Amino acid sequence: MALTPALIITGIAIALLVVYAADVAVVEITGSEEGFIPFDHKTRGMGLGLPALILPILAYFISRKDSSKGLGIMIIISGGLIIFGGLFVMANADLVVAKETGRNVMSETAPLLIAGAIQIGLGILKIKKS
Repeated sequence: MALTPALIITGIAIALLVVYAADVAVVEITGSEEGFIPFDHKTRGMGLGLPALILPILAYFISRKDSSKGLGIMIIISGGLIIFGGLFVMANADLVVAKETGRNVMSETAPLLIAGAIQIGLGILKIKKS
C-alpha cells in the first residue's frame, strides 16, 4: 500500500541528485559561482541535496512491510549518487583555498559518504526482504 508513494519520493530524490550534479557540472565547466540554478553552493546543497538524503530513507521506512526489488535498486542508486558526489567534491577540492579558509574538506564530506552508505545498506535490505 505504501509502495507507490515510496517509489515516487525515491524517484524525486534521484531527480534532485541528477539536477544537483548537472548544476555542479555547469559550475565546474564555466568556472562561475552559479550554475543554471541561481543559488550558491550552500543554498543548492540545502535545497537539492538535503531532501535527496532524507527522502530515500523515508521511503524505506514507510514501505518496510512491502517487498520491492525496484525500490531497493532505486535506494541503492540514490546512495551511489550521493557517494559519487562526495568523492567528486573531495577530488576537486581546492586545498589551497581550504587551508586559507580553515575548511576541512574530509570532515565536510564524510557525512555524505556515511549517508550514501546507509542508503545503499537500506537498499540491500529492501532487496533481500523481497
